[in-house]
Amino acid sequence: MRERRAILSGSTFEEQIGYARAVVDGEWVHVSGTTGFDYRSMTIPEDVVAQAEQCLVNVGAALAEAGCGFADVVRVRYLLPDREDFEPCWPVLRRTFGAVRPAATMMVCGLADPRMKIEIEVYARRPG
Repeated sequence: MRERRAILSGSTFEEQIGYARAVVDGEWVHVSGTTGFDYRSMTIPEDVVAQAEQCLVNVGAALAEAGCGFADVVRVRYLLPDREDFEPCWPVLRRTFGAVRPAATMMVCGLADPRMKIEIEVYARRPG
């Protein structure tokens, strides 16, 4: 029987809405759209680049708990309310994904909270 388990970050949103930060399904890891909230303090920076960095901290923690890392990411989606905010994030995103080169999509859309300037979702395949 293949493994299926939920990974929770402690975000109050997970309980309020009814979802998991990530789901491990066999060799696949599906990480939910993740914002720049620091889940310990439930605060979010105002700057989009700082939010992108915190998104990646949050995504990285979920991947680690699932038994993989950024090198295992095969797809990434970037969701931003303002297309002008995307380019300033490129250096941060390139540091994380530049050597990995996952399939990627950037979408302009509204996010759940007006303080949110970027949301990042990834799919990874666990090694082994």
